[in-house]
Amino acid sequence: MPIVRVRIATRTADQADQPILYRLGKDFHVVTNLRKASLSEEGGYVEVDLEGPIEEVHRAIAWLHTTGLDVSALDRSVGDGSNL
Repeated sequence: MPIVRVRIATRTADQADQPILYRLGKDFHVVTNLRKASLSEEGGYVEVDLEGPIEEVHRAIAWLHTTGLDVSALDRSVGDGSNL
């Protein structure tokens, strides 16, 4: 399955309290794999792999853009992820 690594960064302190990773796994047919994070009460960032059907990965990323978070794709893999 395709894997897209994204960096999700907060722009405000309030965003740090939102259950973003939970929503990704619950609302979209994607598996999230946390790769790196730096969070505090003031904000921060997470880097996660989103794995699933490409349509669902695209939907999840499109939703992330609606949240006001700073979202950027870092890496893409098509296949079983063995080339990451």
